[in-house]
Amino acid sequence: MAHLELLGIVQRYGSHTVVDGVSLTVETGSIACLLGPSGCGKTTLLRCIAGFEDIAAGEIRVQGTTVSTPGQRVPPERRQIGMVFQDYALFPHLTVAANIGFGLAGLTAEARRDRVTELLATVGLVGEGSKYPHELSGGQQQRVALARALAPNPQLILLDEPFSNLDVDLRERLSLEVRDILKSRNITAVLVTHDQHEAFAMADQVGVMAHGIIQQWDTPYRIYHQPVNRFVADFVGQGVFMPGMVLDDSHVAVELGVLASHLPLECSQGCDACGKGCGVEVLLRPDDIIHDDRSDLLAEVRHKAFRGAEILYTLRLASGVEVLSLVPSHHNHAIGESIGIRLDVDHVVAFKTPTLVFQAGAQTIQFHR
Repeated sequence: MAHLELLGIVQRYGSHTVVDGVSLTVETGSIACLLGPSGCGKTTLLRCIAGFEDIAAGEIRVQGTTVSTPGQRVPPERRQIGMVFQDYALFPHLTVAANIGFGLAGLTAEARRDRVTELLATVGLVGEGSKYPHELSGGQQQRVALARALAPNPQLILLDEPFSNLDVDLRERLSLEVRDILKSRNITAVLVTHDQHEAFAMADQVGVMAHGIIQQWDTPYRIYHQPVNRFVADFVGQGVFMPGMVLDDSHVAVELGVLASHLPLECSQGCDACGKGCGVEVLLRPDDIIHDDRSDLLAEVRHKAFRGAEILYTLRLASGVEVLSLVPSHHNHAIGESIGIRLDVDHVVAFKTPTLVFQAGAQTIQFHR
């Protein structure tokens, strides 16, 4: 069942359109994410869902009830929506327990106390209720903010960059913990973030936004492996675009060899499959290029970034094109060393290019326009 529906949402500040015709559906119990760079419109869209802002066009529905249309808006306090903010927004003069129970004024003292105790256990803060926010770590404060948002049993939870103030390790761990909490209670949620690792760790569906438009609304797996356009391909993950030539509707040649696509090769954004001889740019991720000492195909190590279990190598091919390869860190090679590589590409991602020629070993291949 659709819990949240956005139908053609437009929001403007003066003559500047910030959100431009966004439509999406979030199912009950699902976690959705709006992912994009600063200024793309994701936080404005979240504020419209919360009821903090009017909309210029479209309709917002929560569990089938219309809560926003142009000129008509149900106020935030009547939407049964919980909010978790980037800066936690805790009351510094109230204890943890008092912060969590702040929105429970309609309950008896005993019911309120029981609810706060239950939520302290849910977010892993048993015994911390008498402390004040400044006595807690950043991760603990964010748990308090989540517990406070959950306290009134909202229909929907909105999370606005909730982990951006935390260090990387804590951010990743807490995002998984929050997902578990929301899933265990079958709570529908919408997360806003610019961090793709948060998005992929938490969300069932991700909407990549740019210029007020959702470029792709899809699962994290498909966002990464089957981006619908060049912006999504560039924004999500790491990778390098390499010149290539279409051989047929399921094969493309690049300097490193011929790639087979499991899907028809759609090498232009939303257009029909390219014809034979079309020039394309093929996205190669670091996990597409495998270090293989037995391979005759060599590349020169130009840079290396040690990441503990893995090393991210920047490798220069014979043509001068540089690619990335993620290699187990026991394969520790020096800058300037030549290493064997091979391709292992499961999903061919390619887009049309104005480039006309590229080198494939000693052979120069000419593209057709």
